[in-house]
Amino acid sequence: MDEENNRPESRVSRSFIFSILFVGAILALIAYLIFSNMNGAKEIDPYLFVEYLSAGKVNDVQLVEHQTVETINGHYTLQDSNGKQVKTLFTVTMPKEMYEQKLDWYVDLDSDGTKEVVNKSIIQMINDAKKENEKFAVVTKNPYEVTFWDQWGPTIIMVGGSALLLLFLFSRMSSTVNSSNRQAMDFNRSRARRVNTSKIKFDDVAGADEEKNEMKELVDYLKEPKKFTKFGAKLPKGVLLVGPPGCGKTLLAKAVAGEAGVPFFSISGSDFVEMFVGVGAGRVRDMFRIAKENAPCLVFIDEIDAVGRQRGAGLGGGNDEREQTLNQLLVEMDGFNDNAGIIVIAATNRDDVLDPALLRAGRFDRKITVSLPDKKGREAIFKVHSRNKVLDDEVNFENLSKRTVGFSGADIENIMNEAAILAIRANRDKITVDDIDEAIDRRVAGPAKSSRSLTPHEKEMIAYHESGHAIIGLRYPHSDKVQKITIIPRGNTGGHVRSTPEDDRFTNSKKELIARIVGLMGGRASEEIFCEDISNGASSDIEVATAIARAMVTEWGMSDLGPIQYERNTGSVFLGRDYTNTQKNFSVDTATKIDNEIRKIIDFAHEEALRVIKENKDDVILLAKTLIDHEQITGEEIDYLMANRHLKRDEKPQTVEFPEPQKEEPKAEENK
Repeated sequence: MDEENNRPESRVSRSFIFSILFVGAILALIAYLIFSNMNGAKEIDPYLFVEYLSAGKVNDVQLVEHQTVETINGHYTLQDSNGKQVKTLFTVTMPKEMYEQKLDWYVDLDSDGTKEVVNKSIIQMINDAKKENEKFAVVTKNPYEVTFWDQWGPTIIMVGGSALLLLFLFSRMSSTVNSSNRQAMDFNRSRARRVNTSKIKFDDVAGADEEKNEMKELVDYLKEPKKFTKFGAKLPKGVLLVGPPGCGKTLLAKAVAGEAGVPFFSISGSDFVEMFVGVGAGRVRDMFRIAKENAPCLVFIDEIDAVGRQRGAGLGGGNDEREQTLNQLLVEMDGFNDNAGIIVIAATNRDDVLDPALLRAGRFDRKITVSLPDKKGREAIFKVHSRNKVLDDEVNFENLSKRTVGFSGADIENIMNEAAILAIRANRDKITVDDIDEAIDRRVAGPAKSSRSLTPHEKEMIAYHESGHAIIGLRYPHSDKVQKITIIPRGNTGGHVRSTPEDDRFTNSKKELIARIVGLMGGRASEEIFCEDISNGASSDIEVATAIARAMVTEWGMSDLGPIQYERNTGSVFLGRDYTNTQKNFSVDTATKIDNEIRKIIDFAHEEALRVIKENKDDVILLAKTLIDHEQITGEEIDYLMANRHLKRDEKPQTVEFPEPQKEEPKAEENK
């Protein structure tokens, strides 16, 4: 019974019933006060009542007989000073003798106002009025009934309403106390969200063919476990998906559940940790208990690094609650038997901070790296996210994949969505290449700042700055291909050059890194040559160039100091690492040599940028002037500009003049 009374449905029904009863009592009291005949009645004396009755001004009467007195209620109608008929509720009380015996009454019988004496009883005059006027209503009421409701009706309604209000308040208080107790017990409940049938399939996952092949084994196991147990094979209890944000780790886990048709429990690592010690461990126990009851099933833990970081590391030691949760997770993953029908899939961006005990065999014993998609993968992702969109015939997914090197699947999905929004904003019926190109720029540098006005001098300096970057990409070997140049302000930049490698690269050679630094120095070099001044627009270029040069010297061994690692990035102190961000293994004298090598690389790149720009001075001027006129140029337009020295859109359409047709002279008629 207690369990039934504590159910949410029982609490809601009781509260609802009490609320309805209380509101009903209030409405009954209001209705009684409004419609009660005694409410607001004007008390008059018997003589005035007889005068109104004899003059035909009384509309109706209600007779209430008592032992010694008689009460008459009713309505009479009089004309006010404005000539309007006003209906008034009245009551008159008189002795029994005055009501029943014949008495002399002065009544107005004539219209001239003269009064005559009438010897009648009041009850007799009421009966005469009823005979003369059919609309005159006479009602006789039980005195006990009237006395009871008139005297005790409001009291009963008020007392009943107050009792219902108290019951309602006590019910709410008890339910609040019970809910508080239940909430205290619910802290240990699992926060995993269950999806019985995932709608995501492997066809919805593109650009990760190798990863899908690895995950298909899990689908086969969940569908046909006997196929593996027949040969004594054991499926991994846990699979760890590692990769950068947006590359499709969560999508892969949902696709496994969708293909296998098993329940899918999804939870984030942060859902385990609370301010109360022991709550996270209780939630882990409850989650695996539910998973065992619903086996075969799939448990997905997103951002597991929130709870699975190294124990006892970092600034100030470990966190008791997080470490207890991790310990319970380790115990639970050891607790269920092999081939129990439960597969735990976890995802993280930082596998380097996870506790080693979490990654050992028997727990997360399979690690799958989900990388950013390559060119073919990006093309397939564009096709997946363009299924329900209306595209222009000129949209080429292969060209789009070349422009989006380094983009994740989530980035491409966002680009196609932004392109659709831009097409709607422009009232187009199709998504064009320009919409997608603008969406890519918005993803890289933010929306265009159309409200930001540049002075002619600033616009010219930015044009030459970006042209310097572009000419290095066009003329310097091992440089990335220039995809677009723009001087439209976006974000914190006045313009930018979008450059991407010809093909996807997994490693970078020294020549490619030097070419990248030369390209970064191209903007500053162009300002020095053409503007005879420099600006702070190259601050981010210098920052990136210095970082690349330092990594070449201290981490990658690409300098005269030899293949020695002098610095190692150890990550953040709060992720379970050392106090300093970088670990330095060199002396003060070596530090000076490192600084000299970095300066040597930057100076060489600067000189190379100056040389290339001076050798291609006319091309830089052409690019800058074209940018000032058109503000942005695409990669195809740059190739046409370098070959023809003008843009194709600047060409004037040629008009072809056709000669007027000559009129044939009429032939002479032959003589018959």
